[in-house]
Amino acid sequence: MSILIVDDNPTNLLIIVKILENAGYSDLVTASSAKEMFRKLKMDAASATTEIPIDLILLDMMMPEIDGIEACKRIQQVERLKDIPIVFVTAMGDSIKLAEALDAGAIDYVIKPINKVELLARIRSALRLKFEKDWHKERDMRINYELELAKQVQASVLSQPIDDENIIISSVYQPSFELAGDFYAWYRINNNQYGIILLDMMGHGISSSLVCMFISSVLQDTIKRISDPEQVICELNRYMNQLYMIDKLVNYYFTAIYLVLDTEQKTIEYVNAGHPPGLVYLDNKMALLEQSCCAIGFFENIKINKGKLQYQDTVKIVLFTDGLIETIEEGRDNGIDKLIEKMQKYKDLDLPELMEKFIPEGNNDNQEDDVCLVMITTK
Repeated sequence: MSILIVDDNPTNLLIIVKILENAGYSDLVTASSAKEMFRKLKMDAASATTEIPIDLILLDMMMPEIDGIEACKRIQQVERLKDIPIVFVTAMGDSIKLAEALDAGAIDYVIKPINKVELLARIRSALRLKFEKDWHKERDMRINYELELAKQVQASVLSQPIDDENIIISSVYQPSFELAGDFYAWYRINNNQYGIILLDMMGHGISSSLVCMFISSVLQDTIKRISDPEQVICELNRYMNQLYMIDKLVNYYFTAIYLVLDTEQKTIEYVNAGHPPGLVYLDNKMALLEQSCCAIGFFENIKINKGKLQYQDTVKIVLFTDGLIETIEEGRDNGIDKLIEKMQKYKDLDLPELMEKFIPEGNNDNQEDDVCLVMITTK
């Protein structure tokens, strides 16, 4: 453990050094002024990123030029130094000044003349605090690294845009957290059929992300093995009920729209499992892909009513998660009506322009939920 001792009085420095050396502390650094302390802490701009191997500062309060309280404040303003515990060693017993010292960022103080037992006890307490802070910082760095990795993995399983001879599928996704709960995917089942899903997992963070990864791992096989939307939803519900939850009070579930678009038969077969309605623009009118069953994962067996739409020439479909509804300052029911009204108004816009109408660029600071838009257009 490295301890920096700062005192303008050489005798006081010598006394403290001897006490600490006799107690077994050997890595000691001394300074006779605040300016010398700043140099040893490398507080100049050129060394701004240098790690300082100091675990504790014992700081005199009354010093010429720059006193201990001002020096403490300056240290607290440096990001890489602010977690070093500071203990004042002072002859001043003024309670107001001691309170000011603590407010400046010190964690403790020792009154001169120094009591050896008290000083060593304060040092041990401060070093324990430093150890705890360092442990938490290291753990937070590790967690942040793992979250970033999970974020990259999650993004990698989202489907890329499609623009082939039959169809154009694209998306805009604006998560509100590092790890989000929205997920979308599409697969070409055969020459003219496409399976498309948009889901919204309960909650955010690691647990929701892991469940999304689980669903994505089984989704491709399920969609390519089973063409009927009703059976696909039943299969996803079966997988969700296979998840073993120790705490049954936490029931993971997700809402979803799954549809099969057949560009040869010009049909849309879909199941809406508790999700906001998808919008279908066809024949100069708009139809809704409305709810046909409950969310997936709630019950072991669910009753599903599959919907089917026919179109004549081309069709445009817009799917979205409920985060988009929350961008409209209305109640949920009124919000859906208002959203549908805006969607109808801006139906000819492309996807980025459409998103801009709901969340202007740079205005997502107060976004509380993930926002996802998926647009499907046939050729």
